[in-house]
Amino acid sequence: MLKLPRRRINPYRNSYYRPKKSNRKISLLWLGLAIPASIVVLELGARMFFGLSGKSDDVAGISPVNEAYRLKFLTENQQPIEGLPDDGNLVVKRSSSVGYQLLSNQKTQYWKINAQGFRDQDPLPLAKPKNEIRVFVLGGSTAFGQGTQKNEDTIAYQLESLLKQRIANQEKSPEKYRPDVFPFFKPDREKLFKLPAKLRPGQYRVINAAVPGYSSGNELAQLALEILPYQPDVIIILNGYSDLILPSNREKTDVPQLDDFLENASVHFQTAFSSSLKQWLDKTYLVKTVNYLLFKPQPSIANDSLVLPVEGKSLVQHLPTNEQELNKRIKRYQDNQKQLINLCARLNIPVIIGIQPEITGVPIEKLSSQERTIRDQLGTDYLTKMSKSYEKLAKDGQQLSKFYPNNLKIQNFYYLPAKFPSPVFLDAIHLTNQANKGIAQQLYYTLTNWEKMQIIPQYFYLKD
Repeated sequence: MLKLPRRRINPYRNSYYRPKKSNRKISLLWLGLAIPASIVVLELGARMFFGLSGKSDDVAGISPVNEAYRLKFLTENQQPIEGLPDDGNLVVKRSSSVGYQLLSNQKTQYWKINAQGFRDQDPLPLAKPKNEIRVFVLGGSTAFGQGTQKNEDTIAYQLESLLKQRIANQEKSPEKYRPDVFPFFKPDREKLFKLPAKLRPGQYRVINAAVPGYSSGNELAQLALEILPYQPDVIIILNGYSDLILPSNREKTDVPQLDDFLENASVHFQTAFSSSLKQWLDKTYLVKTVNYLLFKPQPSIANDSLVLPVEGKSLVQHLPTNEQELNKRIKRYQDNQKQLINLCARLNIPVIIGIQPEITGVPIEKLSSQERTIRDQLGTDYLTKMSKSYEKLAKDGQQLSKFYPNNLKIQNFYYLPAKFPSPVFLDAIHLTNQANKGIAQQLYYTLTNWEKMQIIPQYFYLKD
């Protein structure tokens, strides 16, 4: 009998045993949902853990006060500039004339910007009251008061308080100051010469017009276009550092990377896309936690000292690489200062130029332990180059006073007085509240001892 081969039945070919495609789809769907859900859970867990542990600021990598003073750039039409960091609180807008300027009417718990774009508590009307004496403070982040807890801690506010107190003292005790008319007899005159002069009376108002990051080119344009319409009586400038770190081929500080963005649209798009993605990731607590636990990030002295830091670039890399470049940067500074002084001299506005403090100008034995740590972080190369640059800047700055003996005073704060309050520095250039008060006192002495600001008694210059 012929036997046919038995057909083996594969049970899995039966529809009953066949895997259902819908199960695969459900698995992939669950996997797709599980990954983002897990990320959300981890993000929430990271926030809760570090919120309860009190280490939120450590994980964030930036303190609230530093975040408050970071610049956030807008276009002239007040639109965000794609590709630039947008996590700062201090908003500035692009300006074709001065580079950029502070947006008006903004505030945080650390500072307030008035309707005119100045760091001031109250608005400043364009029309000056008859008895008001306006003193404008120009400069960069040091003059602005970077790192201070409130407007009242700035140099400008401290100086205004001193001037107002002086006027109050003159009105209360006029006998302690020189009289309005001097006698003819020499013995009586000699006694009166020893008394302090009376400061020109009036309602003194010191306006903080400084803008973080400004160099001398910005300040010159700002004075001509924005300050002079307010009829200033005195101009005080505290600067120098920004000009030493700004390349000589740039006239003034401007919105970072703006020229690159304008010249190359594809570079702008790529930078904007990668920057936006990086900013989004960096803001997540999950990424912050990983960075904190694995890499233990430390605050960068360059990020603290510069309001426009370049990622991956140290402070020393911003300094001139050779003598020729240093001379060009100082010449630019001198040319801008001369134009500014000439402009003020034509209007009979006295000018005080203060060469701003920097940590290498203080002997190491006078620094606090925290300041010595800052100095060590800067490195030997920076200390050597900056000391040399500042010495040349100060030397050339003193020559300006020879050309303008009647309308200019130079104060070199690089070498701070021996009795100056300590500690002085928060980083390489920004000052403590005590130091701001000390700078204000030095400016106050200069103003009150300047004949341009005094009441000159009748017969004061009478010859014997």
